[in-house]
Amino acid sequence: MYNILVCDDEKDIVSAVRIYLSSEGYTVYEAYNGKEALDVVKSAETQIHLVLMDIMMPEMDGIEAMVKIRECSNVPVILLTAKGEDMDKVLGLTVGADDYVTKPFNPVELQARVKSQLRRYMQLGGGKQKENGKLCIGGIELDDKSKEVTLDGETVALTRTEYDILKLLMEHPGQVFSPNEIYTQVWKDVSFGTENTVAVHIRHLREKIEYDPAQPRFLKVVWGRGYKMEGDR
Repeated sequence: MYNILVCDDEKDIVSAVRIYLSSEGYTVYEAYNGKEALDVVKSAETQIHLVLMDIMMPEMDGIEAMVKIRECSNVPVILLTAKGEDMDKVLGLTVGADDYVTKPFNPVELQARVKSQLRRYMQLGGGKQKENGKLCIGGIELDDKSKEVTLDGETVALTRTEYDILKLLMEHPGQVFSPNEIYTQVWKDVSFGTENTVAVHIRHLREKIEYDPAQPRFLKVVWGRGYKMEGDR
């Protein structure tokens, strides 16, 4: 099940939200200011799949924490806001929050928004790192220990170069890499006029991991910029 971080300086609210979410099977972590929340998100020991965070808090408020979280993670963040914090809601969404819930909130609405954000996050390849060292996006699974790639459980035979390209893109879902960046990181060499070389490997890779290579759902091209990995929408 998923790990959810609840951050609010009002302990009664944290406790209530923990009860709501625990009843749905989520594992809940607690924090009482933005600094504590940031420490939990950055922790190598715990993978947080969603953050519920208040805006007005001591030491570090929710907006500042939101900005710092976005520097290191694309985990979905739902802001817990008071009725009169309309400008803060807008600011929070501008700097990277995914949604907000106004206090006092309805537990049913809160749970629905949590489920919606988690579903979207996982479909886009969030939570890609598993405890067993595997990377998963959509039906694609890459096991870096065994150097094996599967699509819907079926083994996919890749060349070393194709594997390294796929691993690079799966480690950074949603991030666009130019052909030169891919060449530099995979071939470990200076890139010069290497666009066609990368394009050929990308085409071969698509033929092996895409259900329909002509209309790829995972390995996307961003015209004029490069390539990126997305989850199955």
